[in-house]
Amino acid sequence: MIEALQYEFMRNALAAGLLASIICGIMGTLVVVNRIVFLSGGIAHAAYGGIGLAFYCGWPYLAGTLGFSLAAAMIMAAVTLRAKHRADTIIGVIWALGMACGIILLDLTPGYNVDLMSYLFGSILTVPTSDLWIMLGMAGVIGALVAVFYKDLLAMSYDEEFARVRGVPVHALYFLMIGMLAVTVVMVIQVVGLILVIALLTIPPFIVERRAKTMLQMMIGSTVLGAAFTVCGLWLSYAYDLTSGASIIMVAGAVFMICHLFERIVLTRRRKPRVGAFEKTESGYP
Repeated sequence: MIEALQYEFMRNALAAGLLASIICGIMGTLVVVNRIVFLSGGIAHAAYGGIGLAFYCGWPYLAGTLGFSLAAAMIMAAVTLRAKHRADTIIGVIWALGMACGIILLDLTPGYNVDLMSYLFGSILTVPTSDLWIMLGMAGVIGALVAVFYKDLLAMSYDEEFARVRGVPVHALYFLMIGMLAVTVVMVIQVVGLILVIALLTIPPFIVERRAKTMLQMMIGSTVLGAAFTVCGLWLSYAYDLTSGASIIMVAGAVFMICHLFERIVLTRRRKPRVGAFEKTESGYP
């Protein structure tokens, strides 16, 4: 892996992966704690419509995708607040329409043959230096917003009614959180793609959740774990000529399964009754 860093594209890939880990560590924690994983999936797949729109209109990738994703995210946020009993259905519809719209617009783009695989599974090895600066700026903005509204986000995430009593503008804060999530999705699509973005958002926070005592610890632990997954995935992709985004998620998924199995084994042993004085008494011994 060290010798691979002599190439600029590998250095850019590593930097993009680490920046994505920071963004996903922060926003993934909010996604897991607020239980909006399905909404995150809706935004991620609806973003495909923005990709198609950007190429069809000749706009920069980030501008078109970010604008479309923010619009779709705001609609989903409004639906989840006003019609919670129908939220999953409407999010599913927007999810499907976004992807269909993107594919059709890409088909209609004159004289351009788009590599769909690069957007479905990521193209971290082709991230340019200019996008790294944009990702760094976005990471700074998201980190600053979360720091400013940390206490309000904490109250809203764990007890919405208590947050209202405290005077927290829950609806406005929720829209802000969903907007930041849309920005996160657009940034991370370049790293692991549309299909795998939810895994990077949810796996590290889920692993850390049971071991963290505060939401801040959960964000930091998720960031560190995401960075480790990124480095290991990039090494595997370089060593065995594999798709980088898929390799990163496979590493994350393997660690998730190992942690889950370990916890099940430990819990089973703790629940197993011990052979002691009580069992001897029940068997007739004094």
